[in-house]
Amino acid sequence: MKKLMMLIAALAIFSSYAQNKKENTTAKQTTTLKNETKMKKVLIIVSNANAIGPNNRRTGTFLPEVAHPYAEFEKANYQIDFASLTGDTPYLDALSLANDPDNLAFLTGKGWEAMQKAVKLSTVDVSKYDAVFVPGGLAPMVDMPENELLKKVIKETYERNAVVGAVCHGPVSLLNVKLSNGTYLVNGKNITSFTDEEERGYAIADVPFLLETALTKQGAKFHAAANWSAHSIADGNLVTGQNPASAKGVAEKMIVILESKK
Repeated sequence: MKKLMMLIAALAIFSSYAQNKKENTTAKQTTTLKNETKMKKVLIIVSNANAIGPNNRRTGTFLPEVAHPYAEFEKANYQIDFASLTGDTPYLDALSLANDPDNLAFLTGKGWEAMQKAVKLSTVDVSKYDAVFVPGGLAPMVDMPENELLKKVIKETYERNAVVGAVCHGPVSLLNVKLSNGTYLVNGKNITSFTDEEERGYAIADVPFLLETALTKQGAKFHAAANWSAHSIADGNLVTGQNPASAKGVAEKMIVILESKK
C-alpha cells in the first residue's frame, strides 16, 4: 500500500510538471507570435539613378540619409526592407563619409547588403508595411518626380494612415501625388526638403528644378531652417527632413508616430 501511495504521488508530481511545462511552452509561443505580430515593418524605397544633369554628375542615395534612419529603425527592432523603382542594384553617394559610426555600421553590417538586394517596387505588397521612407541624394530628382507607381504607393500609404517619411531630395517622391479627393498630398501640409538656397550652393547646375519651389507650387506650407542644419517636421502621418543632418530626426519622428499606434 505504501509503495502504491508513493507511485500515485510520483505520478501526480510528474503530471503537474508536464502540465506546467506545456503551459509555459504555450505561453512562450503565444508571446513570440504576439511579438512577431507587433513588429513594425518599414519599407525604404530608393532611387536607381546614378547620374544627373547635363554633365552626368555621379550620384546615388546619399549615405547618411539612408544609414542614419536605418540605425534608428534597427534600434527600434523594426523589420526593414528595401525596394527600388527598377529592381536593379541601387547606388550610394557620399562614401567619403564612411567614418561616421552609423554610416560605417550600415556599410559593413546588414544595411548595405540588404539595399543591394532591393526588390522591384512593383513586386512589393506595400499594404503590409507600417511605414515607407524615401532617402535623398540627388538620385531621386532623376527617377522619382513622375514615377506613377511610386505616386500610387505614396498616396495609398498616406491614405491608410501608415507613416510616410522622406528626407532632403527624397520629398520629390511627394511631388505630383494626388489624393482620392483630387488634391495634391502636399497641399496645406507643413513640410520641408532640401531648400532652394541650399541647392544654389550645391547642385543648381545639375538638378532639373528646385524642389522647394516645386513643392510650394503644389500648396505645401514649406518650412526652412538654416542651411545644412538638422530640421525635420511631422504633420500627421507625414514626416519630412531638410538635408542630410535631418535624416536621424525624420526617423525618430516616424518612430514616435509608429509607437503611438500600438
